[in-house]
Amino acid sequence: MVMFLGIDIGTSSSKGVLVDQDGRIVARAERAHGVSTPHPGWVEHDAETVWWSEFVGLIGELVRTDEDRAALGALAVSGIGPCLLPADERGDPLRPAILYGVDTRATAEIAELNSELGAEEVLRRAGSPLTSQAVGPKLRWLARHESRVYERTRMLLMASSFLVHRLTGRYVLDHQSASQCVPMYDLHRREWSTDWAQSVAPGLPLPELAWPTEIVGRVTRAAAAATGLPEGLPVTTGTIDAWAEAASVGVRAPGDAMVMYGTTMFLVQVLTDPRPHSGLWGTCGTWPGTYTLAAGMATSGAVTDWLRRLVGGEFADLVREADAVPVGSRGLILLPYFAGERTPLFDPDARGLLAGLTLGHERAEIYRAALEGIGYGVRHNLEAMAAAGGGARRLVAVGGGTKGGLWTRIVSDITGLPQQLPAETVGACLGDALLAAEASGVTTTEWNPVVASVTPEPAHTAVYDEFYRHYRRLYESTRETAHFLADQQRLAAR
Repeated sequence: MVMFLGIDIGTSSSKGVLVDQDGRIVARAERAHGVSTPHPGWVEHDAETVWWSEFVGLIGELVRTDEDRAALGALAVSGIGPCLLPADERGDPLRPAILYGVDTRATAEIAELNSELGAEEVLRRAGSPLTSQAVGPKLRWLARHESRVYERTRMLLMASSFLVHRLTGRYVLDHQSASQCVPMYDLHRREWSTDWAQSVAPGLPLPELAWPTEIVGRVTRAAAAATGLPEGLPVTTGTIDAWAEAASVGVRAPGDAMVMYGTTMFLVQVLTDPRPHSGLWGTCGTWPGTYTLAAGMATSGAVTDWLRRLVGGEFADLVREADAVPVGSRGLILLPYFAGERTPLFDPDARGLLAGLTLGHERAEIYRAALEGIGYGVRHNLEAMAAAGGGARRLVAVGGGTKGGLWTRIVSDITGLPQQLPAETVGACLGDALLAAEASGVTTTEWNPVVASVTPEPAHTAVYDEFYRHYRRLYESTRETAHFLADQQRLAAR
């Protein structure tokens, strides 16, 4: 029986699975970690101690015997992204990795590049607007503020491509990840925009491009000695975690969309052609010839975890209590912008807000209001996708937040859309194993079947329609105050 390895490096944990050719998970492992925030707006990972060390540790837990090693057919990796890890000519990190859109240090460079290149032209050519998610402004920030590091930089790496280089020696990046290096990638031509890349990052050698389903190298002798993997094991290109997670639940046909319930909420919808939208990310897809629209909220599970720590209790108790609260949380609306907001607002200075509080409200109403507020954010993003011409025809829910059932029911009631639930919601590492299997010629269509569905209740949707209207107005009417408070918070942090 041939086995496939999938390893994912997430924001707060790394996960791995060993899967047989029929999609059965033989072993799984997980390592928790945190992020570094050395300054306000900075969010980083140390690639050696988080990405590489945890990868090696997971391999040690998953591949224990000579029989396991002999059965391995291929390995695929994914990770948080888009990230910026500057590395030297050997691929050794020169500083901690600058993470994706949660790192907002390059706001001045975003404005500068929009002025130089034209915001509309960037959206047309790159498929996405310039935001904190984009790699280009962070590269310019690096050249400006850490010039000695930039001068030594010979590789632009992300979590997946760092691991692939460490394992195989190849300097390669998948098209999906590259398409988030805005404005350096042409989404329509599916190649580097060399003129803009030279303007943003002069002199930086760009990686070779490949698709996540391609084998791009084999484990070297040195990597085999460091990891315990067999020398010569095929390794695929890798990709960003959310797209691997979408692959894990069969989101691959045009009109398919994934809703990922995690620390942040993330949505990926498959398209046949680019559909640029100023409030979304347009990217290449996981498979050749496909494109996606992507959306990401800055927080979701992070808000519920903050609330649990604030009021005390276990998640199971909070969910049970919130389930008994009527639709609308007895007159509460929560804006979940506790870390600013990404799509479709692209407002790093948005802030969280709980409106309607009285002395009669208890933690159950507040907790349900948090779930509903995140649900309103999901609806906002789905409406933006529909406005771009990419209305979802099938929603698949995945992630830890699907457990218990209340959160998914609330989202379906708010959006008026059913959601399918797959058998396994282990996440991107399963998608990695699936991509490794496909790259090896294995059919994976039956790997993770749908086992349940969530159907909206029309009476609840009618109530939520009115709450959603006020949710949208609440942000607009309090935005100026939120921005003032964000300025005050930055001053206090200094």
